[in-house]
Amino acid sequence: MDETEITNSEYRQFVNWTRDSVLRTALAIKAEEILESDSDPESTGGIRQYAFIEADTSQLSVYEKWRLENEVYDSDEEFYANQTLNWDVDLILDRNDYPDEDYLEVVESFFLEDDKVFNERRTWDTEKFIYRHKYSDVTGSKGYLKRMEERKDDLIRALLEEGYIDETTAGGFPTYTYYEEGRELMEDAVEDQIIITDKFMQSEFPDLDRSNFIREVPVPIYPDTTVWIRDFKYSYNEPMHNDYFWHDAYSEYPVVGVTWFQASAFCEWRTLTKNAYQKTKKKKSLVPKFRLPTEAEWEYAARGGLQGGMYPWGGPYTKNDRGCFMANFKPMRGDYAVDQALYTVEANAYDPNGYSLYNMAGNVAEWVNSSYESEAYDFSITMNPNVNNEENNKKIVRGGSWKDVKYYLQVSSRDYEYANQPRSYIGFRTVHEFLGADMTANTMTNQTIQKENNKRSSIK
Repeated sequence: MDETEITNSEYRQFVNWTRDSVLRTALAIKAEEILESDSDPESTGGIRQYAFIEADTSQLSVYEKWRLENEVYDSDEEFYANQTLNWDVDLILDRNDYPDEDYLEVVESFFLEDDKVFNERRTWDTEKFIYRHKYSDVTGSKGYLKRMEERKDDLIRALLEEGYIDETTAGGFPTYTYYEEGRELMEDAVEDQIIITDKFMQSEFPDLDRSNFIREVPVPIYPDTTVWIRDFKYSYNEPMHNDYFWHDAYSEYPVVGVTWFQASAFCEWRTLTKNAYQKTKKKKSLVPKFRLPTEAEWEYAARGGLQGGMYPWGGPYTKNDRGCFMANFKPMRGDYAVDQALYTVEANAYDPNGYSLYNMAGNVAEWVNSSYESEAYDFSITMNPNVNNEENNKKIVRGGSWKDVKYYLQVSSRDYEYANQPRSYIGFRTVHEFLGADMTANTMTNQTIQKENNKRSSIK
């Protein structure tokens, strides 16, 4: 798990990468159109230098080369998405340095028109920068496994009605026996066990083809900075609206104003870029995918090894023995700044918990992967529990924030927000699986944590 919430500087990398990718793709498409109709095919200046380039196949396997040469695309958009951009040429954003009119036409189309900006500051049209979040829906309510079980039930029900199979019960579980067609149901009937494989089901039901469960969701990437105004009426928050995400002074502060979908898209981008880097190194294995933690994972991490602790630091108090607040929250009615912070603070402010995780209580609440169900604890299983229903737009947020009272800072407190609703007090952090089980390291780590927690308990 990340030691801190994702910061503005980290999220800016995602924004800038997506923005540059969209710009370069638009420039490359325009350059290809010009090159196709160019009377001087040797010309390489201006926008032409941003055209797609040949992929470097020196490191590709035989299969990868074959696929590159024989891939069939369903649309121009899919074709362009699989071409190689020329990242060696710098983007030119200064209007005085545009190389030609074609370049100007493409780049200026991504800025707001002059009559829609103020203070003569050029502003990106943020709605044009979209990240294509792609994932495989395996376990969702409309996912592959759910649909497969439904189709199997339909098939078995039809065979039962037609008399091709007979249902019996053994050990409390239904079993099905197939009787050879045309034979009466007699004691000496030939019996064969039905084995319904995924391959058979896909041949019988085309809608079960795996490609139908690959989802692609267009996600706007820019944080919604207007949350600083909308969340608090009759409050002067314009400076936060104008500067919080962009100004260097806030680089190490937690990013806010992002939806659950944007947080999930960031996780996918982080996985792709990390593994792209890993591939450039010899003997470097790929990393597991980054994702939002489940609610159970988040609470386990927040406790920091203290099973009965009310807060991540253990004790029932929000101040330490020196009278200093242990987190950034709203400690007193009408006084947000008594803890020395009016809004958010740096992501690594305050002492970490027993797992060296910062701000697991306060600062900003955090999106988790799980959907909000008030009775989830009653029906979820105890082995790595998680409840995530795609049709439920309520997503759990944990940890409390700078504007919350101390109740929401408790590690057991639950709250929710709608997945498409950004807030000025909700951020996120990511996790990825630890592969295997290093029991020696785990034992040593747990012993160290226990010693540190014992020290904290004795101080308090």
